[in-house]
Amino acid sequence: MSGRWCGFSRAAAALVLGLLAAQAVADDKPATPAETAQASNSKDDGQKWISLFDGKTLDGWKVSKFGGEGPVTVEDGRILLGFGSDLTGIHTDRKLPKINYEVDVEAMRVDGSDFFCGLTFPVKDDPCSLIIGGWGGGVCGLSSLDRLDASENETTTYREFKKGQWYKVRLRVMENRIQAWLDDKEIVDVDTTGRRLSIRYEVEPSRPFGFASWQTTAALRNIRIRELSEEELKAAAKMQE
Repeated sequence: MSGRWCGFSRAAAALVLGLLAAQAVADDKPATPAETAQASNSKDDGQKWISLFDGKTLDGWKVSKFGGEGPVTVEDGRILLGFGSDLTGIHTDRKLPKINYEVDVEAMRVDGSDFFCGLTFPVKDDPCSLIIGGWGGGVCGLSSLDRLDASENETTTYREFKKGQWYKVRLRVMENRIQAWLDDKEIVDVDTTGRRLSIRYEVEPSRPFGFASWQTTAALRNIRIRELSEEELKAAAKMQE
C-alpha cells in the first residue's frame, strides 16, 4: 500500500471488484431528502436514545485536525464532510458510554470512491474503528484486530455502495463482543476476548468518538447512542453460551 491506508494495487482493485460482482446484494431504498435529527432522549420501541446531532449545528462536535481535511458544514439536516487530502472528520469529547452501548447513524457517499463512514469508538479504554466502504469503495469491517486492518481480518466483508444513497449503520459494543449491521443486515459479529483492539494512526484525531471519510465527500445524519439494557446484555450472554 506504499504506506497509505487506502491505496491499493490494480490487482487488489480487480480482486475487490470481482468479489463485489460475485456477491448478490439487494437494492436499497433510494435517497430521501435530509431529515431533521430526532430530539435528545427520544424513544424507539421502548429503547432510550440520545441524539448526538441537532440537525442544524455542529454543537458538541469538533472538526478533527488531520491535516489536509476538507470543509465541514451542516446543510439540510445533515453534516457534510468535504473531500480531503486525505481525511476529513468530526469528533466529540462529550461523556458517552465506553462499553455496553449501541450507536445508530445514517451515512451517504456524496462524491469520491472510498470510505464515507469511518466510525471510531471506545471499547473501555481501547479504541477501534468501523469502516464502511474503504479500500477502493467496497470493504467493510473493523480496524484493527490484532493489528490487522478491516481489509485483513475476519470481519472483512464487501458491499457495493451507490453515491447519493443513505445507508443505515448500527454498531453494538459489549464486554467481549462487537457487532455491526448495515441496513439491518449483520456485517460484523466478533468475539473480542483476548484480542488486541486498536486504530490506524491516521485516525487518532477521531478519538474518543468520531467520524471520518477518506478522499470522499460524505454526509451524516440521525446520529444517536444508547446504553444497552440489562435484559439485552443477559440475552447476548446467553446466546454466546
